[in-house]
Amino acid sequence: MTEATTLAEAAGGRDPRTGLRAVAALRRLLEQLEALQVRSARAQGWSWAEIGAELGVSRQAVHKKHGGR
Repeated sequence: MTEATTLAEAAGGRDPRTGLRAVAALRRLLEQLEALQVRSARAQGWSWAEIGAELGVSRQAVHKKHGGR
């Protein structure tokens, strides 16, 4: 998680260019982590409703985002 910590620190910095680039990188990292965990949950038999509940979204939203993968 060193990369995430470094990016989080940069995102809170004073230089908007550096901060915005860090935010974009964190967003990409978050998307990758979410996809990884959704695949893991599905492989373990979790329903879309269970996954959505843990992510704070509807089952339809999580299925639309990750169902075709």
